[in-house]
Formats: sequence, structure tokens, C-alpha cells
Amino acid sequence: MERSAGIKLFQVNAFADEPFTGNPAAVCLLDEVKPKAWMQNVAREMNLPETAFLVKVPDGYDLRWFTPQVEVDLCGHATLASAHVLWEAGFLSPQSGVDFFTPSGKLSALKTGDLITLDFPTEPAATIDAPSVLSDALGIDPKYIGKNRMDYLVEIDSEAALRALNPDMDLLKTLGARGVIVTSKADSSEFDFVSRFFAPSWGIDEDPVTGSAHCCLGPYWMERTGKSEFRAFQASERGGVVIVSVMGERVRLGGHAVTIWEGDLHV
Repeated sequence: MERSAGIKLFQVNAFADEPFTGNPAAVCLLDEVKPKAWMQNVAREMNLPETAFLVKVPDGYDLRWFTPQVEVDLCGHATLASAHVLWEAGFLSPQSGVDFFTPSGKLSALKTGDLITLDFPTEPAATIDAPSVLSDALGIDPKYIGKNRMDYLVEIDSEAALRALNPDMDLLKTLGARGVIVTSKADSSEFDFVSRFFAPSWGIDEDPVTGSAHCCLGPYWMERTGKSEFRAFQASERGGVVIVSVMGERVRLGGHAVTIWEGDLHV
């Protein structure tokens, strides 16, 4: 029996310029919108931090993102991966930008050489009196704690302390937020700040590189340094570089991407 044509599926490492670094995402190119349950099952099968689903519309692409457990409102690395696929697979010319229509509104991407730049909304944090469970879960005494609509933001004393963090994931799950961003100034002059991101309640204990977290980190560090452009490093095991430019209520996130494999989905 002849097999029917499948749905194009790619795995891309985003915010990475070489294989096995950055944050992996699956990108699924659909001819039509699929049921949410189907997309969630595909994301669970991929078992990557995010799976992106794209449907062509007259002015760009509808875009939705799923972790293995839930649909999310905003994802930077899977958007970068999606834009990378559209250019690399020839769906767009390198000179063309692309607009994505998402649960967080219209997002855009441009390509300059091999650098992809995303146009996202800022997601600034407001200072809060955080629950004691947050400090207990992280095992540190924070310099600052804030929260935006998605995540807690925590600044700590040093990059060494940030890299040494070993959070209690079960306690973090009780916070009722998407995740926790932890940041500090960078020790090296190569970077302005470093961060890590934990989201165990959404099925991701530690995300390798989190574009959407930098929508919060950019405004935070701009307020403290007076700068609006940053070179940031997410200090996960895989690691990744994010170029951040804050422009009013928008933030530009720059990064590279590498395709790991492509194939056809037959379900």
C-alpha cells in the first residue's frame, strides 16, 4: 500500500550556532488547523521543550506552541526555529520578513545574514513580596524578586551562585506561575548578564534557552544599567546566546539556529 504524503516536521536548535547546543524545538508545517488535542499529542511525542505548529494565512503564518504538557502563550526559541525553517526550506526568500499571528499577538522575524531577529512585546516584571517558598525552593537569599504575567524574576549576587543553583522542582511547582527566571550580572566582559529558567509545572525542569524570558530580562537590566542593548547568555547545560535590544514596549531578540533533522509525520 502506497504511503500518503506526510506533514513536514523539523527539529531545530535555536539560539545556537552549532549542533547540540541551544534550545531544541520541533516545527510542524500544517496545511490546515488541527485540533488542539492532536497538536498536544504531537508535542508529547516529540518530547522537546516546545513544538511549534504553523499554518499559512494571507499575511503570514498562524503560530501556536506546545510543551509536552500544555499550550503556551509565548515562546521565543520555537518562533526563531519556525522562522529559520521557513527561510531554510525555501518557503520565504532571505530578503523577506515574516509575521506570525499568535496567542500573544503579531510577532515578526527578519533575517540578516545568518542572524534571525524577532520582534516581541516586552514583559516587564513588577516588584513583589514573594512567597517564602520561592527562596526555599532556590536555596538562596535573592537581591530582587519581581513577577510579570507569566513568571517570577529573581536576581542573585553572582554568576557563580547562579550556575550552582540546584532548585527544588517540587516546591517550584507550587508557585502557580509558568516559571522562574533567575539572573545575575555576568562575570565575563563577553556578556552583560546571565540567566537560567525553570518551569517544572509546565513539564520543563530547566529550559535550555528561553527567548520569552528575555522579554522580561531586557527591561529589567535596562532599568539597572541605562543600556538598551545587551549580549546575554543563558547558563543551562546546553547554553545559548541571545542578543537583546529594548525599544519602548517592544524587544528584539537575535539568535542563530541549526536544523538537526527533517522528516514526514504520518498521523
